[in-house]
Amino acid sequence: MTALLEVHGLTVTYGGVTAVRGATFDVPAGRMVGLIGPNGAGKTSLVDALTGYTRPSGGTVLFKGQDITSLAPHRRARVGLARTFQSIELFDDLTIEENLAVASQHVGLLFSLRELVSRARPVDRDAVDLALSICNLEAVARRYPAELSHGQRKLVGVARALAQRPSLVLLDEPAAGLDTDESFELGTRLRAMPAYGTSVLLIDHDMSLVLTVCDEVMVLDFGALIASAAPAQIRRDPRVIAAYLGSRGDGDDD
Repeated sequence: MTALLEVHGLTVTYGGVTAVRGATFDVPAGRMVGLIGPNGAGKTSLVDALTGYTRPSGGTVLFKGQDITSLAPHRRARVGLARTFQSIELFDDLTIEENLAVASQHVGLLFSLRELVSRARPVDRDAVDLALSICNLEAVARRYPAELSHGQRKLVGVARALAQRPSLVLLDEPAAGLDTDESFELGTRLRAMPAYGTSVLLIDHDMSLVLTVCDEVMVLDFGALIASAAPAQIRRDPRVIAAYLGSRGDGDDD
């Protein structure tokens, strides 16, 4: 299967602390891959390095065969690599639909806002509608962020990334703040994303979600990848049980 994202020996250090240790893995096109690990395992540091928000101290990142290790975050987004953040940063004076419309523009932020107001440039309506549908936000599309629950605002963050029509989206804790039913519904909808041309790297504290919806799961512990396999194998892997499952249970990750 063709690798969409190829990571070779990626290392991230902060001063004398190594957060990610020589990570090597692929994310194939058309797949949904999960990443789990205990608190402090280095998951967010890895995501930040993949998306350009942290400069790695070693290794390379290839996307669609192109070396993007030194590219700025906005340039990675333009070639099809999108992400969400654990913190929710929305435009409070724009409706949910307008927040997604800005994301769909694929141009500079100020230019996007100007074009949105002037209507001189049409937004990617299909991308906005698809993102709203996937995240079940049609009913609140014309509301403002302050009118939504925390869980709904988290979903808007996911939808905003999807509105960019990425080839690969990295979801950093998208289910945080969602109840069990919301988390299950989100997982079901995300599972359909590869059919729309968007592969997924899912990082979440909800292990039940990750192990249920992903084709493959990677496990990070003390900055090192200790396992990568199908969910059923991950559940039985003694290294994973020792590092994570056995001591913390199925739902206590960060």
